[in-house]
Amino acid sequence: MTTLDIFSDPICPWCLIGKSLLDRALESRPAHPFQVVWHPFQLNPQMPRGGMDRRDYLEQKFGSKENAVRVYARIAEAAKAAGVEIHFEKMRRTPNTMDAHRLIHWAGIEGRQNAVVSALFSAYFREGADIGQADVLLAIAERAGMDRAMVTRLLASDSDLSEIRTRDFHARSRGITSVPTFIVDHAHAVPGAQPTALWQSVIDDLLAQTAQSGAEG
Repeated sequence: MTTLDIFSDPICPWCLIGKSLLDRALESRPAHPFQVVWHPFQLNPQMPRGGMDRRDYLEQKFGSKENAVRVYARIAEAAKAAGVEIHFEKMRRTPNTMDAHRLIHWAGIEGRQNAVVSALFSAYFREGADIGQADVLLAIAERAGMDRAMVTRLLASDSDLSEIRTRDFHARSRGITSVPTFIVDHAHAVPGAQPTALWQSVIDDLLAQTAQSGAEG
């Protein structure tokens, strides 16, 4: 297997687009060699624990309502071109994603990361849910097959807060400044939402290399 490390934040629209395009490549190549591992990267590490009103957040982040509208118009256009469903009009708050990242971490221990990441993206971008809220995260965990009582206890504690902060810092120290960032086989960085065809090509190359190594062996 080849590790595909993905640095992402579940409130990042480009991460949703990038995942959707990658998923199509993986589905089209059932024999792909990738073992996908999700890693934390908070777009807004200074976000208050309770999150912010989305309109206030966007105006602060982009300097004005007009700039925010322009930026998100481009994102909406890219999502439409990629066939990715996003309902910005349903989104009222921008959450702190620390607990969402903790949930992704715990899901990884149980081998349920992809299901949880997909559910987080869907909850935020399609339903407009506040994924900083414990009840939303608990519902996602339960649907993914995780134990609700256990996740309830973990969310109510400080469990793995320092782990997530350390991993986020480590990503930045490695030069990762934006998400999504994909690292193929611990060596090759692929930044941004990439076309499905690119991932298909990468997979085909990896499979060809494996076949050649097998023949030579």
